[in-house]
Order: sequence, then C-alpha cells, then structure tokens
Amino acid sequence: MRIMIIGSGGREHALAWKLSLSSWVQKIYCIPGNPGIAQVAKCLPANIEDSDRLIHLAVQNEVDLVVIGPETPLAAGLVDDLTAAGVLAFGPGKAAAQLESSKVFAKQLMERYQIPTAAGSAFTGSAAALAEIEKRGTPIVVKADGLAAGKGVVVAATREEAAQAVRRIMDERAFGEAGKKVLLEEYLVGEEVSVLSFTDGETIIPMASAQDHKAVFDGDDGPNTGGMGAISPAPQLTPELLSAVQEEVLVPTIRALRREGIVFRGVLYAGLMITADGPKVLEFNVRFGDPECQVILPRLKSDLGKIMLATINGNLSEKELRWHNYHTACVVMASGGYPGPYEKNHVIAGLEQAASMQDTLVFHAGTALQEGNIVTNGGRVLSVTAWGATLPAALDKTYAACRSISFDGAHYRKDIGHRALRHIKESYDISFMH
Repeated sequence: MRIMIIGSGGREHALAWKLSLSSWVQKIYCIPGNPGIAQVAKCLPANIEDSDRLIHLAVQNEVDLVVIGPETPLAAGLVDDLTAAGVLAFGPGKAAAQLESSKVFAKQLMERYQIPTAAGSAFTGSAAALAEIEKRGTPIVVKADGLAAGKGVVVAATREEAAQAVRRIMDERAFGEAGKKVLLEEYLVGEEVSVLSFTDGETIIPMASAQDHKAVFDGDDGPNTGGMGAISPAPQLTPELLSAVQEEVLVPTIRALRREGIVFRGVLYAGLMITADGPKVLEFNVRFGDPECQVILPRLKSDLGKIMLATINGNLSEKELRWHNYHTACVVMASGGYPGPYEKNHVIAGLEQAASMQDTLVFHAGTALQEGNIVTNGGRVLSVTAWGATLPAALDKTYAACRSISFDGAHYRKDIGHRALRHIKESYDISFMH
C-alpha cells in the first residue's frame, strides 16, 4: 500500500514511524511533513487546507490510503472530499468531526443521550456569559466553542479570571471564529485520563490508556498548551473504570451519532475526568491526540495499517489490538515563550545522541531544515519518547534524552507523570528533574 499522511507535527511523525513498520505499507508520503518525518517518508509541500491540491497529489502518486493527523482538515470535511474523489481516507467526515470542532454540539449531544459530562451552558454573546459567571461563581471552566489548538480552555479560579477569558475569546476573538460561542462548564474534581479508541461506526476497540499534561509549567501551573507530555498506561484507569468508560461513554456516543444519522469511522478520543461519581467527559477529539499518540503507538504490537483499513471498511470486529506491557513516557521540548509568542530558527543540537539511546524515539514536531541544520520552527519542537518496564524507568530514559538535546530558549516540564507516580507503589525520586 501507498500511504499519504496529512500533517507536520509529532503525532504525524509517530504515525509515519509506526506505519513504516507495517507489512502492508510500501511507500509513505507526508504533506507537508518535517525533517524527522522525511527519514521515513517522502515529504511534499502543500497547504493541508487545500483539499483540491491534496486530492490531486493523492491521485498523482497513486495513494491507496490517506491518513489525516490534525483536526482542522477533518473539521473542514477533507475525508468527505477524498471519499467523493474515490480516495480511501482514515478519519471521520465533517458531520462526525463536530464532536471536536464544536464543543457546544458535543455538549448538547451528551445531554440528549445522558452521556456523563460536566453541566454546561452555551452563550452567543459575552454579556449573557458574564452574567452567568456572576450568578454561578467560581471555579468555572470557560471554553471557546471551536478549534483553538488546545488553548481555548481556561479553568478560572476567580470571577475576574473567568470574565477575562470570556472577553478574550468572544470580544477580542483571540481564537478567531472559534470564539463565536462560548461554553461555561462546572469545574470537575478528579484525575484526568485519555481513552482513545478505533471505531468503524459499530465496533469500538479502546487503545492503551494515556494521561497528558496540558499546563505549560511544573505542578500543572500556567496556561494550557497543546500538550507538554504524556504517559501510558494511566494507572488511574483500572480495568473496572475502563469497562465503565466503554459502557457509559464510548458505546453510547457512537450509538447517539448513528441515531443522529452520523457514522463515525476513525479515532474517537475521550478526554475524561475520573470523579467520585465515576468517569465524566471533559472533551472529545476526533483523531489521535498529540502527544498521546507518541506514547500509545510505541506500545502497539498490532499492524497499524491493517487496523486502519479494517476501521474504514467496517470489519473492525474481526481485529484484535495487541499491546506491549511496558510503560512509555513523552516529554515535549518547547520554544522559549510558548504557548505565547516564540522565536524560530534556533539550531537544535544533540538529536543524534538522543536518538541513539536505548528504547528512545525523538519525534519531530516544530522543526525545519536550514542550511544543513535542524532548526526550531514551532512552539512545540520535539516529542522525546522512551519506554521501560516501569513508568520510572521510562521517565529516566526520556529525561536523559531531553538533557542531551539543546537549543536556545528550550524549555520542558520536569514533572511529567507526577500524577501517575502517586498511584504507583514503587518509590521514585524525581528530585533530579528540578
């Protein structure tokens, strides 16, 4: 098979790496890709929002399957466009992608079908939203309705902070059209975990669990980012809780969409809060998470190419996912200033040394090739991933690789996995990280 991957981040590098191991895959293309992806795929320059150009390149290169990484082209209906052109594509169509592209759509669907989630209200004007904040009090969660690269959610501890978030989203349009509506939600207490699953619209097969860290600074402090690191499995998600998630969240969601006339094929990502009352949905994504993908795929024993085809063709029930029983950890190395303004074009040193370390992979995210050097080209620059028999062992390897890489302004969290470690009986000294 000839595969084309759409995207240029750490998630897409992980997908390209995993698909390159598939017995079915002969050739991989990536649009636009990055220097890391170029080691396993042929990168082609194109705008990932130009569906006509993407279809042309897929047909021209006799591509058998297009795999779409980011949420933006999924929300724009790229899968529908490719399908109409006779090209197989992995991912949900535009209607199903509303689960991620509109938080209001997702919330209303969950409320209609009694899928456990935080209580929330949608607003189309800032005045009404501000009045609701005064009435409800804090803490409260403020969410931009549309896509905001993981940065459109504010957990506000004070009324002033909540009001500022609403004004920034709705009045200042910090996230553009994503701020036409805002969702105010109750603040849930508990442990966050991520459960991703493959689904062909009928069968749902959960993947290995993961837990990501969205806040930019240690101790879960500072503004939210697209994700600063992740671990897998999440020890908080016991087999009993996973069964509850499947029965109360995953199956009802796919069934609810079918009742609405929508067939979901691809990856359904449920971001969950494990509360005292059981698991509740914080958000849905309609693709592999980033950086969750970077810790889940290294644990997957099964052939990813075959699983993707079964998902598209509706015979996922014939497949079984097999997993390595080791632990994985990923630390995101970011540019100085991220998630705010940041500089580019800083030379990255130590990549070869890190990649040569045992049980370690360095996935490129925001990188570029400039005069023979790999340089920074984004907010999240690298996803450094390693695995080991225990979570502490995986973290040791990951941080050792991070310390061997350097570029001007580089920063990364030194406490990835800290919540999971509290659930592990082994004693683990994380003081070296600080």
